[in-house]
Amino acid sequence: MCGVIGVIDPQSSETRGAAAAAAFDTFRGLLALQHRGQDAAGILSYDAQTRMFMCEKDLGLVTNVFDQQKIEKLTGSMAIGHTRYATMGGDGRRDIQPMVTGVPFGLGMAHNGNILNYTELADALSTEYNRQLLTANDLEVMINYFADFLMNGKTVADTDTFSFGNIKSATEKMFGVLTGGYAVVALLAGQGMVAFRDPKGIRPLVLGMRETDDGRKAWCIASESIAVNYLGYAYQRDIAAGEVVFIDMDGNLQSAMATQEKQKAPCMFEWVYFSGAESTIDHQPVYGARLRLGERLAARTRAAIDANEISPDVVMPVPDTSRPAAIAAAEALSLPYREGLIKNRYVARSFILSGQDKREWAVELKLSPVPGEIEGKNILLIDDSIVRGTTSKRIISLLRKYGAKEITLAITCPPHRHACFYGIDFPDPADLVAHGKTVEQIAETLGVNKVIYLDEHDLREAIGLTQLCMACINGKYPTATKDAEEFSQARKRLRAAG
Repeated sequence: MCGVIGVIDPQSSETRGAAAAAAFDTFRGLLALQHRGQDAAGILSYDAQTRMFMCEKDLGLVTNVFDQQKIEKLTGSMAIGHTRYATMGGDGRRDIQPMVTGVPFGLGMAHNGNILNYTELADALSTEYNRQLLTANDLEVMINYFADFLMNGKTVADTDTFSFGNIKSATEKMFGVLTGGYAVVALLAGQGMVAFRDPKGIRPLVLGMRETDDGRKAWCIASESIAVNYLGYAYQRDIAAGEVVFIDMDGNLQSAMATQEKQKAPCMFEWVYFSGAESTIDHQPVYGARLRLGERLAARTRAAIDANEISPDVVMPVPDTSRPAAIAAAEALSLPYREGLIKNRYVARSFILSGQDKREWAVELKLSPVPGEIEGKNILLIDDSIVRGTTSKRIISLLRKYGAKEITLAITCPPHRHACFYGIDFPDPADLVAHGKTVEQIAETLGVNKVIYLDEHDLREAIGLTQLCMACINGKYPTATKDAEEFSQARKRLRAAG
């Protein structure tokens, strides 16, 4: 899962002095989306005066990739940006987004998600279209197909190529070809910005607007509302599942549904873990959902207390994502809330690091104990999820080392037992600590007295949506999965290659 953002500001094209305004907003928006990916970052801008694309991208955090000099080179009134968590392609520079092509016309693109049938599409581009792919990133396949669909059989681009009707038609064809979850932002050279969201709405995308000094409209499209709000754009709405949006160089917006799909399936993990607590996804505030998850955990914990299975003295979060749930659970259980683990804010989110060795290294540096809040205590430890179990095992070991008596691990998400193919990096179920295990076996593996999970009903009620993608929990995938095995093997090969 990654973070994407697109900005188009007609006013910034009026003077060369303000020409980097779109890129600067994109840079600041990426800072707000940094939690979505820490492998690499990039910004692509388009300058209508020079009729040129400018791009800066590299491995590392947003602040490591960009400085003032680089941003000032990214001139133009529109820009797109990407912060990467590698779930397809390799971890090197070759596969960093955004990507751009000049043939058959200027097109730049970035996306968040995974294309499950990438290998099939890449093979077709090679054998049927005689295209030479230069990366292992599914975005390159998307750029090629979208450009071809916009050309609509013509050999030379004309005015109709960039009409909204043609853009909608090309997006419909994309939906017919692509299998997976994806949220896309794209720049059409000299024309404007395009965005679309997969027909199931698996990956999020939101729209913000602000009026410029001359009365025109500037727009921001991003993975989360946190970026839109931070930049001073007024949140308008979520881009709907299956919707395509086009904003021209003057700030005029057109949108339409490009699918007849009715069953939506936004990823439940956005509310549980991935999105910033300040964000609102599909009209459901993330922070509020996490509070309600904590309340439901409290009800399940109360039942275990009443059955004399556990006797917690304190409620303690695994920082930071689970803190709202832990606060709500402590209040509902009338137990003291304590911070027994202090997070080092200069260490990456361990879950989204790309290798097991990196994750284990990160956990060692990530959390520091507060011995006085741990020693001799029966702890109800709240976490948002257990995926591979790497972090959980080391945290439990740390709490035991500092004298915790009884540890109950309460999780705001049901057990992850199945692979994810839509942008979260566990395409092999064998990597999951809950795969093939009972709850009691999971507790034994992790070294805790008891594990308490929520169920699917709890999750739906807490998030406030009945239609959710919970395939990693229940194995019910919202799209076809005939390419799943090849996808999983391809990811293994790329990770092994580094």
